[in-house]
Amino acid sequence: MESSKPELDYEFLPYVRVYKDGHVERLLGTDTIPASLDSRTGVSSKDVPIIQESAISARLYLPNLISATQKLPLLVYFHGGGFCVVSTSTSMCHHYLNSLVAEANIVAVSVDYRRAPEHPLPTAYEDSWAALQWVVSHSNGEGHESWLNSHADFSRVFLAGDSAGANIAHNIAMLAGRPEVGLGVGLLGVALVHPYFWGSQSIGSEATDPERKAFVDRLWPYVCPSMPDNDDPHINPVAAGAPSLLGLGCFRVLVCVAEKDVLRDRGWLYYESLARSGWVGVVEITETEGEDHVFHLYNPTCENAKDLIKRLASFFNRDKPPIL
Repeated sequence: MESSKPELDYEFLPYVRVYKDGHVERLLGTDTIPASLDSRTGVSSKDVPIIQESAISARLYLPNLISATQKLPLLVYFHGGGFCVVSTSTSMCHHYLNSLVAEANIVAVSVDYRRAPEHPLPTAYEDSWAALQWVVSHSNGEGHESWLNSHADFSRVFLAGDSAGANIAHNIAMLAGRPEVGLGVGLLGVALVHPYFWGSQSIGSEATDPERKAFVDRLWPYVCPSMPDNDDPHINPVAAGAPSLLGLGCFRVLVCVAEKDVLRDRGWLYYESLARSGWVGVVEITETEGEDHVFHLYNPTCENAKDLIKRLASFFNRDKPPIL
């Protein structure tokens, strides 16, 4: 009977096991929850297809409304998981979006992009861009999805993500900033929570944690074998030769970092580089003391997690900053 078990090809722990028959076993983010009306927050959610041929979908979130015609800020959210685990239905992501949507009083679209290793990068970027275009197709009020037609304010569109999702949000905002792309609406802001940026050379305190550094060093070449260099601009936006951050296609950026996160110094470097790039916008940074990477997803009831959600809610509810 033992011979009937699939033979292991390789492991990338703690994320995935890949078997020689092509089967991928994901080891994190597999506890899923269906879309529903959340009794705790009053937020409603539903799953919608975006591109059926490639199985790109999204989970939409709508808070309690005070009127049938109420318009709210629109958040397009990209989940984390190292580009290879977690989905829009993973319980911690679903509960987090319920809390964020209720606190911020926004409409949210959580994008379910395809994941490595079956779909290595740049697939996640391509899927996320296609999802944003689908969202924007509702800006005239005549799209396929009634929640977006009726309740999304397309003058207040935000991107956000955690970890790898924050990386996606940055790269999508860079694409949106290219005039020839013609997205059709402006992005008001981008929130990068514990963004997954990296580089071939250590900065700050990265070298003091060699085990975690070694893991992060391996991750990008694994999920992006076609562009395996850790100084590729998609993973190192401040690398030599990377496109200027001057082209970032939004008006406001919030960078959130955590004191104990091995990615902390990359977030600070991004903030400092954007601030002096000549980009016409407002960039802010907030650091949570005593916490590690995406702590708010693993410990959502702690005070620091609640404070982070309040910080994001405030960011999503400001007006467009003045252009001097």
